Amino acid sequence: MMQTINKLLVAALAAAALSACTGNAPAGQEAKAVKVKTYRPGTGSQPYFSVSGIVTAGNTAVVSTRIMGYVEKVYVKPGDKVGKGQLLVTISNTDIMARKSQAQAALVEAQAAAANAERDYERYSRLYSQNSVSKKELENMELHRTSIRSKVQKAGDALKEVSSMLAYTRITAPFAGVVTQKTIDEGSMATPGAPLLAIEQAGRMNVSISVPEYIIQDVKTGGEAGVEIKSLESSFTGTISEVSPSATATGGQYAVKVAIPATRIQGLKSGMTASVKLRTAGAASGSRSLTVEKSSIVHREQLTGVYVVGGDHVAILRWIRTGKDFGDRVEVLSGISGQDRIVREVSGELYSGCKVNID
Repeated sequence: MMQTINKLLVAALAAAALSACTGNAPAGQEAKAVKVKTYRPGTGSQPYFSVSGIVTAGNTAVVSTRIMGYVEKVYVKPGDKVGKGQLLVTISNTDIMARKSQAQAALVEAQAAAANAERDYERYSRLYSQNSVSKKELENMELHRTSIRSKVQKAGDALKEVSSMLAYTRITAPFAGVVTQKTIDEGSMATPGAPLLAIEQAGRMNVSISVPEYIIQDVKTGGEAGVEIKSLESSFTGTISEVSPSATATGGQYAVKVAIPATRIQGLKSGMTASVKLRTAGAASGSRSLTVEKSSIVHREQLTGVYVVGGDHVAILRWIRTGKDFGDRVEVLSGISGQDRIVREVSGELYSGCKVNID
């Protein structure tokens, strides 16, 4: 008997909790219908997608070295214009010069031994033709000549390697541009791979932007994009030069570059903010997107939804995915259709499943 009473009590508590959560009327009473005003989702072509970007150089090089040594001289500073091949930094090369001298001496020695081995082989060839030496002796001499030739090749490669390392003690500009950063001073220790200078190529500039996945299909290389530099009060048309095919490492945002015309780079500096308008396929094809009023939007923690009135005059909370903001309206990417009736102003009396009267 006691167990039966406990079960009934638990069931009653569960029903009460469910009623509190859903907003349903108590048992035995008819649920009060909530008066609402509804409308159909709006439609309108969205010819442009606006996004903020950063002005960047067409090409940027971080200059470093492959050897370790003290910096003897830095010939440039940030803001200096440099030409291709211009000397930028020199690094102490005393130890490398010593190694180069040793490599040169080893090469001379190997070349002398090779010349002597060549003469010996020619002499043995003549003696073999006169039957004065055996074929085995001639073969041994040929083997010796081949061995000495390989030593010459090895000594020559060692000299090339040292000469290549020596080139890294004289750092030159990879292209014509402007020095934007200097990270080392004279007397400091340069280490392999550590940045010494940063150079931006002259004559080319881009705007780097990030585009979400729902618009990337409309972005094509060679297409036009409107660019506005507010700090310079400048507006012009750029050309989409690069579109990344992957957003795996960028959180779902695709990297896009818009090339700035050479006639409009005057006064531009890397790092300036820019506003970019990309023309979408909707403008050209006549496709139209759905929009709802902001007063209809319901937020539940990280979710966004709207109330839709069903055929039986019941309010249903639909979760949606929103897109661009258009003032008092918001684009809806998924979750509703153009035939749905959206509740205009959501009140505290409204809950999913309640009866509504359309005003």
